[in-house]
Amino acid sequence: MAETFEIYKTRIKEILRQSGKKSVPFKTLYGKCKGRKNNLAEFKRAVSALEASGDILETKGGFKLTAASGLFKAEVSRINKTFGFIVRDDGSEVFVPGKFLLGAMPGDTVLARLIPTRGERHDTPDGEVVEIIGENFSEFTGVAERYGGGFAVFPDSLAKEPITVTECAVNVKDGDKVLAEICKRGKRHSDHRARITAVFGDSECAVSSAEAILYMNGVETSFPNAVLDEARLAEHMGIPNGEAERRLDLRNEVIFTIDGADTKDIDDAVSLKRLEDGWELGVHIADVSFYVKRDSELDKDAFRRGTSIYYANKVVPMLPKELSNGICSLNPREERLAFSCIMRLDGDGRLVKYKFSKSVIISRVKGVYSEVNKILEAIETGTEIPAELAEKYNGVTDAVAEMQRLAEILTANKIRRGAPQIETAECKLILDENEACVDVVPRERGKSELIIEEFMLMANTAAAKTAKENGIPFVYRVHERPAPEKTAELLDVAARMNIKVPDFSEIKAKHLAEILEKTKESPLSPVINSLVLRSMAKAKYSEEPLGHFGLVLDDYAHFTSPIRRYPDLAIHRILTDLCYNKVSAESMRKRYAAFAHSASEQSSAQELTAMRVERDCSDCYIAEYMKAHLGEDFCGMIVSVQEFGFFVQLPNTVEGLVRIDSLKDGPYDFDGHFTLTKNGQASYTVGDKVHVVCAGANVSSGQVDFTIAEEY
Repeated sequence: MAETFEIYKTRIKEILRQSGKKSVPFKTLYGKCKGRKNNLAEFKRAVSALEASGDILETKGGFKLTAASGLFKAEVSRINKTFGFIVRDDGSEVFVPGKFLLGAMPGDTVLARLIPTRGERHDTPDGEVVEIIGENFSEFTGVAERYGGGFAVFPDSLAKEPITVTECAVNVKDGDKVLAEICKRGKRHSDHRARITAVFGDSECAVSSAEAILYMNGVETSFPNAVLDEARLAEHMGIPNGEAERRLDLRNEVIFTIDGADTKDIDDAVSLKRLEDGWELGVHIADVSFYVKRDSELDKDAFRRGTSIYYANKVVPMLPKELSNGICSLNPREERLAFSCIMRLDGDGRLVKYKFSKSVIISRVKGVYSEVNKILEAIETGTEIPAELAEKYNGVTDAVAEMQRLAEILTANKIRRGAPQIETAECKLILDENEACVDVVPRERGKSELIIEEFMLMANTAAAKTAKENGIPFVYRVHERPAPEKTAELLDVAARMNIKVPDFSEIKAKHLAEILEKTKESPLSPVINSLVLRSMAKAKYSEEPLGHFGLVLDDYAHFTSPIRRYPDLAIHRILTDLCYNKVSAESMRKRYAAFAHSASEQSSAQELTAMRVERDCSDCYIAEYMKAHLGEDFCGMIVSVQEFGFFVQLPNTVEGLVRIDSLKDGPYDFDGHFTLTKNGQASYTVGDKVHVVCAGANVSSGQVDFTIAEEY
């Protein structure tokens, strides 16, 4: 029967393909499908299955292939309050205005067709949903409010209107941030009916909204028991008897770590020796792969997570704390197993030789960026190092000074290669004892941060070179050339802003570096940095050594953070077999080819999820902070203009939206680029300084609204 069913499906599609746009009646279709073994029941089942999958469509005249009707099958990828996106089978996205979604939910399978594109947006085609052919289990988050004698949920996305609640499985209070599921569908999102299944807490508290964001993105904040059992066993095992003796013994070397003051998962340490003709640089990374064996429960869970997630003052670790904060963390004055990259650099900072060795180390001190920066400042100015720092860093200050000298050379080399020095505004959130955000300040990067950055770049480069030279499967960190349309957009914007750009036939990193350098002292510098960043492709992981455009490196990988990134753990495992276990290249290819591909794909996808979660959570905390400043005046810069308004960034990095309908003396028109005009004259342009008032701050959505100050 199953064979007959599949034969019917294949034959039906072939007959309809031959008929083109012409519909084939049911009887005619069955007649053409008849064989020696007729089975009407199986034929009907095949027709129903093809309809359900969206491959064929029933019309008044009979059946035809969906594609012949100008329709296509797609999956709903994400929904906003006023629009959504669907993804076709070939992976391309289609924009769907909210009124054309038919109430479709993320994960639904739909039949859709293209419609004329509206407005100024040309990056994706427009479409409309014709039919929902497969409903996904539909969960969403929002704010519960009293509504008509019961509750309604105002969704975080999906719709602007509330969705009526017909049942509450938990106790709900007015204003709670909740999880709900659709229990009855309507033709519009506002016609759906919902059931509240969980409460995260008060929607006015950022911590509640952050928990909702984690849930909706599938981020698990706890570990399965089997994973925890393995982690506890590894912690209890510590360093097995005899293991240290099999390794390169670096316990007497001047090795130490430099991290943020609150860092608990310390996975990299450094050392440096001045030689007659250069330096010996050591980058010593926690040997996580020794404890996390391939295909163990720990490994499978880490693969699934892909990365640790950091937001506000919290971390959702890739590995349990028994490893991430315990036996794998390079804590000071404790023996730890490491994987060391020992590099020889010449006097010009060029990489001459490198090797990877399993080692045992003892970190001399837990360095802190802010403290090391004070030491470097004292050394530079010739003043005395503060007593408490001199005591803490006793025995390593000379190494710190030498590290600064080498880092300056490495930075100069990077600039000489033409690597764009993009500066973006990152924020640091200050939370009180109740975990409420009470301040937002720019995150500063001092000399010690640059030291670690440059040293990690060298070790990452050495790892990629080792893999490439030996022809083994690997997980590379790649950054491809910007797409031509993105480059064209950047050049158009630069021309409109009277920024002279270099002549070229094919974009190179040095061209972007020149644009940034020319505008470095301009008030528009933050805007140009943002535009250049948006023009570039997203870095990702790949089993192919495609090089890194932004760093101008042919070979690059992520080796230095195996506690918090799975690609680093993956290549530790590969390099261990190559450099320590001496496995042949041929055996390596058999063992790791499929693994390198799957690790690259999974890690790239999980990195995007982590970035989205971290950004969305940060927005909620920023809105919580701004809620305490409603009605206050601020001076900021316009950093982006859209048809619905423009975004203003404050000196502390907070961004808020000035809606076009809030502007007085309109109407205003969007020029399609970076200006709102009035009567044909520019009124609000990217780069303009404006005075604004904080008019609204929605903690649940992370939205901050500004209006133009009256006296402006």
